[in-house]
Amino acid sequence: MKRNMGITDRVIRLIIAAVIIGAGIYYKNCWGLVAIIPLLTGLWGYCPLYTLLGIKTCKVK
Repeated sequence: MKRNMGITDRVIRLIIAAVIIGAGIYYKNCWGLVAIIPLLTGLWGYCPLYTLLGIKTCKVK
């Protein structure tokens, strides 16, 4: 898996994941589990959907 996400994209995904987790805890429901997707893609720097769509925000070759 080659990285296909830049730093800005990764930070935005991690912030979104934190907000979703916080909302899940605040409202005490299982929707916070949805945060796993942006959290993992933000940490790994790889998004399978970007590969399918041919998008690459990472500037390193």
